[in-house]
Amino acid sequence: MTDKLRTYMMTEDERAFVSRFIDTGAFSRFDSFEYVAFPGFCDVHVHFREPGFSYKETIRSGSAAAAAGGYTAVCTMPNLNPVPDSVESLKMQNDIIDRDACIKVLPYGSITVGQKGEELSDLRGMAPDCIAFSDDGRGVQSEDMMREAMIRAKALGKMIVAHCEVNDLLEGGYIHKGEYARVHGHRGICSESEYLQVERDLRLAKETGCPYHVCHISAKETVEAIRRAKAEGVDVTCETGPHYLILTDMDLKEEGRFKMNPPLRGEEDRLALIEGIKDGTIDMIATDHAPHSAEEKSKGLEKSAFGIVGLETCFSLMYTHLVKPGIITLEKLIELLSVNPRKRFGIENDNDFTVWCLDSEYTVDPEKFLSMGRATPFEGDTLSAQCMLTVCGGKAVYERK
Repeated sequence: MTDKLRTYMMTEDERAFVSRFIDTGAFSRFDSFEYVAFPGFCDVHVHFREPGFSYKETIRSGSAAAAAGGYTAVCTMPNLNPVPDSVESLKMQNDIIDRDACIKVLPYGSITVGQKGEELSDLRGMAPDCIAFSDDGRGVQSEDMMREAMIRAKALGKMIVAHCEVNDLLEGGYIHKGEYARVHGHRGICSESEYLQVERDLRLAKETGCPYHVCHISAKETVEAIRRAKAEGVDVTCETGPHYLILTDMDLKEEGRFKMNPPLRGEEDRLALIEGIKDGTIDMIATDHAPHSAEEKSKGLEKSAFGIVGLETCFSLMYTHLVKPGIITLEKLIELLSVNPRKRFGIENDNDFTVWCLDSEYTVDPEKFLSMGRATPFEGDTLSAQCMLTVCGGKAVYERK
C-alpha cells in the first residue's frame, strides 16, 4: 500500500483488503496530498423517493449520491407511493433496489397502513425484508397504537424508529418557534411538539422492552429526556443531523433551502446537541437526505416543501465544523457515521471502505451533486475534505474524476 494512504478505525482484515484493492491499481489518484481510508459510512435516515416520487429522486440517483459522500449503506424511509405497509408494496421497492442501487439500500417498513396512524401494517409479513419499522414524516399520535407496535416489533426482533411530533401542537408552523419567527412574523413549531412525544415513547419503550430509535432530534429537552432514559436502562438510541449541529434559526434566510422538519432551533438547542454528541447521548449522525424538485423548494419558508439534501456534504461539514476546531475527534466522527449505526442496526461492513483527502477544500455547488435534489443551506460554503473513492462489497462505486 502506498505510504500516502492511511487506514483509520479498521480491523486488520479490512486494512488488508484495502491494501490489496489499492495494489491492483484500481485507485491510482495519488499526488502531493495524503489520503485516509475509513470504513464505509452508514446513514440510517434517507429518502430516495421511489416508488411514487421519482421526479424528486430515484434509487439510482440517491445511491449514487450516497456513494459520492462515502456511504456504502443507507436505510430508506417509507413515505412513498405505495407506502411499504405490506409484503407486496415492500417488494415493489426492493425490486427497484435490486435493479438500480449501487450500494446497500435497506428499506423501512411502515408502522401503520398508509402512515395514517389508524391500523398497524403487516409487521410480521414485512419483517424479513425490512431493516426496521418507521412512519417517518409523521408521528404516531395514538399511544395505544405505538404500544402495540412496540410489542409486535419486539416479538419480531425489530426496532421501532420514530419521527416524533405531536400534531395538536404544530399550529401551522413551518420554522422554529423562536426569535427569528417572532421578528419576521412567521408561524413557529414549538420544541414541545418533539420532546413530549419522545418522552411518551421512551415510557412505552421502557414498558415493552422494545428497542427504540429516535429520528433527527433537534431540541435540548429531547437530548435530556434520552439521557435520562439511557441512565434508566431503556433500550434507546437516537440521531441528529449535521444542520442541527451547525446552524440555528437565526441563520435562516427567506429561502426554501433552509426549511426542514424538525426545523433549525435556537443556540441553546445546538449546544445541547453538541454536548449530547460528546457524552454519547446522541449515538449517530444521519442526514435525513430529503430531495424535492426545484419548484417545490422555490416558494420561501412558508410554502416550500420540508426537506434538504445532505449525503454528499455530511462528512465534509462535520469534519470542517466539528473535527478541525477540536470539538470532537476524527475517531468520534467515524463512530457517529459508521461504527455506531452499523452496530445498532446490524449492518455489516462487507469489504466496504471510502478514501478521503482531508486537506482538499471545495465550495459547495449543488449543481454538481449526483442527487436530483439541490436544496442545501450550505450552498456556497467552503469545506475541507473531499471523497476520492468509495468501495462497496469490494467494487468501486464512486471515484472522483
